[in-house]
Amino acid sequence: MNNQSVTQMLINYAPLIILFVVGWFFGSRHERQHLARLAVLEKSLAHIVVSSERFYKPALEAHSEGELVLGSVVIAQDYFKMVVARVFNLFGKNLTTYETLLDRARREAVVRMRTQAYEKGYNHIYGLRLEVSNINQLGSMVEAIAYGTAVISTESRKPH
Repeated sequence: MNNQSVTQMLINYAPLIILFVVGWFFGSRHERQHLARLAVLEKSLAHIVVSSERFYKPALEAHSEGELVLGSVVIAQDYFKMVVARVFNLFGKNLTTYETLLDRARREAVVRMRTQAYEKGYNHIYGLRLEVSNINQLGSMVEAIAYGTAVISTESRKPH
């Protein structure tokens, strides 16, 4: 190849490469910000005890009745990471881009569920269940739903 064809190739593919790098940068930045926000929210709601045991029932405060609380979220992965995931998939590599997408979705759903319990004055959630499903065929969007029974418990009670 001569210098002119290399230059022409760079001119043709430069916008695509620049868009890919910019998309990757902003997508990664948004993911880091979301994870940092989740960590802060999880810490602020840590006093709400969550148990996935199905038949466990904490010591309830007098006249406390259980109520269903749930958190739901739809999270999309940026297409630039999806391209990388498709390349890794060809070689049978671990798809960490999907793992982080699912982790963020689950954590956000649990935070929203805890927030709903907190707003209603509950301090304990038992029977936690998580459901995650794909929204589109590409797998770039997932919906996560977390739900459980919220009660006012005498165990580990912390005033608001």
